[in-house]
Amino acid sequence: VSAGVLIGLGIAFSSFSLVLAAFGRIVSPAQRSLAFGIGTASGSLGQFIFAPLGNGLIATVGWQQTLIFFAGLITIIPLMAIALKGKASNQSTSPEVSNQTLKSAISEAFGTRGFILLTFGFFVCGFHVAFITVHLPPYIADLGLDPSWGAIALALIGLCNIVGSLASGYIGGRWSKPIFLSCIYLARSVVIALFLVLPASPLTVLLFSGAMGLLWLSTVPPTSGLVAVMFGPRYMATLFGFVFLAHQIGSFLGVWLGGKLYDETGSYDMIWYVSIALGIFAAAVHWPIEEKPVPRLANVPAE
Repeated sequence: VSAGVLIGLGIAFSSFSLVLAAFGRIVSPAQRSLAFGIGTASGSLGQFIFAPLGNGLIATVGWQQTLIFFAGLITIIPLMAIALKGKASNQSTSPEVSNQTLKSAISEAFGTRGFILLTFGFFVCGFHVAFITVHLPPYIADLGLDPSWGAIALALIGLCNIVGSLASGYIGGRWSKPIFLSCIYLARSVVIALFLVLPASPLTVLLFSGAMGLLWLSTVPPTSGLVAVMFGPRYMATLFGFVFLAHQIGSFLGVWLGGKLYDETGSYDMIWYVSIALGIFAAAVHWPIEEKPVPRLANVPAE
């Protein structure tokens, strides 16, 4: 109940869908992509800082006291969130925006081809991220390398993700988001393929982790940015929440299918090939997405 349900709910209610939607309401359209990149990178920086801090505290004061310490830190977050409270200054008051209901917003989104394609693409992101997080360390051990390289690989992915998220926010604000997303997913497939064909060594693990880290959550700023461009910021939290749900479904399948195929074949090769194919699929589905508002907002000034 505590570790599974309550912490799971807490993570869900403080995830990208809510935080980035709040950012989208208080910054101008030109600043959104970079703001989304900063928000994504901040989450990665927190993971990079607090994971070793947590381990250190557990070793010195125990896990119970560590959880109490982190609970105290979390109480600061609502105070920081006050800065995001209230109606955004860039919120449109046009009837096309203010009169729309949540139900019609959801119906409009699922009736938009680009939104469906974006959801399929983010499913692949979740598949890649969760599979690699859970199964990369044992895969590295299967290669005959010291198991410590698995921990080093995940730490390097997290560190490089900070750079990748910031760069993604900057690039997404200046170039086509759909094409940029296609390039990210295609690059993931290339990086995975090279990792499989190159001789296993600490160097190849580091190169793979660094490259994958740059591509890790670099999908989040342009994905969330496309939701804001197409539908505006008013219901962005809900609509991006549906996209993020597909990400989490992909995460589940990445972890489960990775273990299932390994149990049946005794190797991770098959799931790596599936990951490459899914990356190519995601690159293909993002390419035709149109980065423009839905017809309802076509004549409404950018929010």
